[in-house]
Amino acid sequence: MAVGNGSIVTEFILMGLTNQPELQLPLFFLFLVMYIVTVLGNLGLITLIVLNSHLHTPMYFFLFNLSFIDFCYSSVFTPKMLINFTSKKNIISYMGCMTQLYFFCLFAISECYVLTSMAYDRYVAICNPLLYNSAMSPKVCSNLMLGSYLMAFSGSMAHTGCMLRLTFCDANTINHYLCDILPVLQLSCTSTYINELVVFIVVGINIIVPSLTIFASYGFILSSILHISSKEGRAKAFSTCSSHIIAVSLFFGSCAFMYLKPSSAGSMNEGKISSVFYTNAVPTMNPLIYSLRNKDIKLALRKFLNRREFRSENSIFLCSSS
Repeated sequence: MAVGNGSIVTEFILMGLTNQPELQLPLFFLFLVMYIVTVLGNLGLITLIVLNSHLHTPMYFFLFNLSFIDFCYSSVFTPKMLINFTSKKNIISYMGCMTQLYFFCLFAISECYVLTSMAYDRYVAICNPLLYNSAMSPKVCSNLMLGSYLMAFSGSMAHTGCMLRLTFCDANTINHYLCDILPVLQLSCTSTYINELVVFIVVGINIIVPSLTIFASYGFILSSILHISSKEGRAKAFSTCSSHIIAVSLFFGSCAFMYLKPSSAGSMNEGKISSVFYTNAVPTMNPLIYSLRNKDIKLALRKFLNRREFRSENSIFLCSSS
């Protein structure tokens, strides 16, 4: 039976991360813990930023968007991935696969540009503090985020639109744990030349341009840090910047390894492992890196917990009085 684009494939089978039965249960618990940390960490950050007026600044505006994207991004494929660890046959419908592909691309590209905006914000704050209020005005921040989402929307539409024009004949086993671009392309029985060209152009722009901007920003930041007279101040600034650079390097490096190289069966297996970094590890690490080492977030969390404790004590007192 044919589906909308003339394909005779109505469902795909996801091979998953590994086909070794003894690893399925340990991996299920590992990724379940990572997903719980991702959800709680990012939703917690979103709540703190919304409720605390002291965090209504450009830096936390971008962090709010990063947390929202990471939460949505990991929720696109992780629940299905967890189900697949405990299922014998990991089936996803054709339309379900295309929908997953669209939202995966949307949030992945959004993250590239939000990380770029955050790096630019830190560059202005550290290297040009006197111009910070004008350079990072609410209008500029809103435009940066609007541009990020527009780039993500156009990129995801390009990838998904090109995928929908392909025909899938007999092969329907995807060598991955999600409907990613390259593994799905390998199953097409029609020419994928246009798709591969779109991948090279769109992914190249969305990885190379943001990564160069980010590393240039942090290069200027590190240069400014070297001029700090206090050894303590230098060590603290280096510690913060290095953790940010590690997170960014993992995200962009693993993305580049997956997409910006010739694809083959062997390289696809390697790419599947590397994709764990930008799909699972980075969304889990971001709340820890960008918030738990941040004094403002710690203070906001302490105030939030103290306020809840105070309300709880008042409720107990009122109940006992009545």
